[in-house]
Amino acid sequence: MPNKNYRVEKDSLGDVRIPKKALWGAQTQRAIKNFPVSGITFDFPFGASFIKSLGIIKAAAARANSNLNLLDKKRAKAIVLASSEIND
Repeated sequence: MPNKNYRVEKDSLGDVRIPKKALWGAQTQRAIKNFPVSGITFDFPFGASFIKSLGIIKAAAARANSNLNLLDKKRAKAIVLASSEIND
């Protein structure tokens, strides 16, 4: 059996291959694939702050949804951990 360096996730557009160790999902992988066409990058001064802000928002949303029993504790913990890794 071949060693797969990716996982397959589904979204409204179908299946998409994502690097196995990636901390993002299908729509972010599609954006990574499509943004090189536009030339838009996050290399400008606001890039790091923007990404950190998204991490803070995702962690807060995971905690709130977990507290409301709309997201299981295991997934919420994984999202908070990934957000912390990104912000570090």
